[in-house]
Amino acid sequence: MPVLNRIAGLAPEMTAWRKQLHARPELAFDCHETAAYVAARLREIGVDEIHEGVATSGIVAIIEGQGPGPVVGLRADMDALPITEETGAAYASETPGKMHACGHDGHTAMLLGAAAYLAETRAFRGKVALIFQPAEEDGGGAGVMVDEGIMDRFDIAEVYALHNVPGLDLGRVLTTPGPIMAAVDEFHVHVEGRGGHGAMPHETLDPIPAAVSIVQAMQTIVSRNHHALGDLVVSVTQIHAGTANNVIPGTAYINGTVRTFDPAVQAMVMRRMEEIVAGQGASFGVTARLTYEVGYPATINDAARAGFAAEVAAEVVGEGLVDGHAGREMGAEDFAYMLEARPGAYLFLGAGPGAGLHHPKFDFNDEILPIGASLLARLAERALPIEG
Repeated sequence: MPVLNRIAGLAPEMTAWRKQLHARPELAFDCHETAAYVAARLREIGVDEIHEGVATSGIVAIIEGQGPGPVVGLRADMDALPITEETGAAYASETPGKMHACGHDGHTAMLLGAAAYLAETRAFRGKVALIFQPAEEDGGGAGVMVDEGIMDRFDIAEVYALHNVPGLDLGRVLTTPGPIMAAVDEFHVHVEGRGGHGAMPHETLDPIPAAVSIVQAMQTIVSRNHHALGDLVVSVTQIHAGTANNVIPGTAYINGTVRTFDPAVQAMVMRRMEEIVAGQGASFGVTARLTYEVGYPATINDAARAGFAAEVAAEVVGEGLVDGHAGREMGAEDFAYMLEARPGAYLFLGAGPGAGLHHPKFDFNDEILPIGASLLARLAERALPIEG
């Protein structure tokens, strides 16, 4: 079964929805205007229930099928990024410094398209829960929605989501059983010494050599404290110190990210960072302090649901465009919290050539709207068959 004919017919409407959302981006939990737009479309579509204000600005909408049965959740993220848009599109962001640079406008339009089809056809038993989530990029909105009880409140049995991927062949679908995206943590190191004249270093406690040594030692965590065939990233992404060529500063700052899949590896990294920061600080006679912030957990697909999702994707795009064992990547996604609460699967959908995610020239490829909407709709229909 290719792209559903009814959904293909909704392509112009989905494109219009997507462009409207693109022009009015909102950040984190402050997705009130976006949510109001989504709720208005859901009322026009004719869903059975609309529950607003979940996790501040999230929505859960319910479509009832033909008779009793389980509830399947379909999730789309709604928030944008603090980036100044450079696409030059007629529908470009009207809000300076904010843009949909990750395609959440497209994800929301896809789920609205799937909702329109499912509310019209209702060729399933049980219920479909449409989850429109704020704060994926910053704030862990999925975790907040879970903490507010949506899985139990709406009796959701399994849950699915997808993400567009520019640079991946148009319509290609990737997923994998087990871990698909990494846990993401953040670290901050504050080094405090004693500043002074650059010509008189003996009168100072220079934080810069200490910071450099800390950064160099951190690189050995991956190369010497972790199995060479395992997945681990430790990236220092910021170093700040000093203001002039002849002044030794009093402080230095180091920041970066850690990506893991195994909680034991995560714990090892935290321990080694504490040891490195304290030890290197002491060796240079400065005070060095580590702050380690645990972020989103690893996104782990249920093996059976990932296999099922790959089968459904093959129905929509063709078997040759689906890889159900695509492996995992080191990016992160707060859908992880929903997959911790319920079994399900996360999928990637190829968007063809274009600027990458989080780039100021990124623009969602509207050609994949009917593909994504069909995939979401068929996941619900196949998971909730009328017969059997």
